[in-house]
Amino acid sequence: MINKKRLIKLTQQLIGLNSENPPGDESRIARFVGQYLDRLGLKTTMPAFKKNRQNVIGVLKGKNSKHSLLLTPHLDTVPRGRNWHFDPFGGSISRGRLYGLGATDCKGNLAAAMEAIRSIVEEKTTLGYNLVFAATADEESGSGLGLVPLLKKGILKADAAVVLDADDFHIIVSQKGLLHLKVKIRGRRAHGAYPWLGQNAIDIAVKSLSDIKNRKSRYIKDRYLRQPTVNIGTISGGDKVNVVADWCEFELDFRFLPGQSGQKIISWVKKIIKRHTRNFDIEVEGFQREYRIEEGHTLVRQLCSAMKKMRIRPLIKGSEGATVITFFQEKKIPAVACGFGNGGCAHSPDEYIGINDLYRGSCVVEEFLKNYKFNQERKQ
Repeated sequence: MINKKRLIKLTQQLIGLNSENPPGDESRIARFVGQYLDRLGLKTTMPAFKKNRQNVIGVLKGKNSKHSLLLTPHLDTVPRGRNWHFDPFGGSISRGRLYGLGATDCKGNLAAAMEAIRSIVEEKTTLGYNLVFAATADEESGSGLGLVPLLKKGILKADAAVVLDADDFHIIVSQKGLLHLKVKIRGRRAHGAYPWLGQNAIDIAVKSLSDIKNRKSRYIKDRYLRQPTVNIGTISGGDKVNVVADWCEFELDFRFLPGQSGQKIISWVKKIIKRHTRNFDIEVEGFQREYRIEEGHTLVRQLCSAMKKMRIRPLIKGSEGATVITFFQEKKIPAVACGFGNGGCAHSPDEYIGINDLYRGSCVVEEFLKNYKFNQERKQ
């Protein structure tokens, strides 16, 4: 049985362990989580791909070792920022809310999972599969020192995965892809009084960006996601007001739907810029594939069932932003994201999680883990 007071204390302890990223140091919180799992009798390892950037993996053996389920929150937070009224590492409680950096993203989810595992162990419940619990590093900076290498190197293996990194008991089944591009345009320098003697790279960038923004893309609508988007994130160029700019750089953020191709986006961006110049380069700064899992998948159905037993109305949603569920595709591991934080307060001053949501979330995790069964797919 989930112990509410113990869960609150655990969440406060996790919040009190600074794991801001950047600068990036999960060593203290990783040791805490690792020791917690050790005391419960889990087989625990702490792989790291850089100094002080530990991940924690614990395995709870079940009666059927043929199947394994991965449960994974993350350890790091964004930097605290300014304008806090509560101590960001204090775990203060006020009006039914527990405040602190990472309360929603994602130390509340981490605590909910840890307490659920403890309850299962204390009740001497044997799961029908091996439970793999992975608390990972570096999620807030792309998971390059966490989930990505853990999967690529085969350190993490599972038949299905639940990512605990969402809000309001949402079950995330669909997610936009992400593509970050840096475009570098080169012009020809000249005196600002004689612009016809040069070639203004900023002018070229402006024309290119206008065409990129106005292009109508073809896509298949997704019931859980808005239309594809492009955002001009940064732009810089030129050296002085009276000099024709011979350089301009800008960065683009594309979010595209399942069924669309990141490579095709790059291709049409190049075609548009070539209308105005051939003197440019494009760098891919970031890429994550789009993701979709069927609503009838056993992960989704059994999460819904666990929530309903706790008298919580499950909400199947899509994610406009990039979560780590997309990384499981290369290993052909079906995955969903779920979580119990409070929507809209992650990455903000006075971040909090509702205490009742924290408790109910831990109950949902326990119920889900106890009753999860593989090979329960249903055709759509």
